Amino acid sequence: MLARWRASQTGVRFSDLSKVCRIYFGQPRQRGSHLIYRTPWQGLPRVNIQSHGGDAKPYQVRQVLRAIDLMETGNE
Repeated sequence: MLARWRASQTGVRFSDLSKVCRIYFGQPRQRGSHLIYRTPWQGLPRVNIQSHGGDAKPYQVRQVLRAIDLMETGNE
């Protein structure tokens, strides 16, 4: 799934992005229509996603992928 998202950040279902975020970042805090996930490091913004007609916004998919990459490489 992540490989497919890396190839194209469009057409990603919000529910799928939310599930991946829960796996990597835990339970979100909800503020209105936004789900806000905490990252394990300081100094970087939290991961913030919201649904856009059932799909995730492409820039938010890129944000999630970048945060996952940082976690996996340890380069926080």
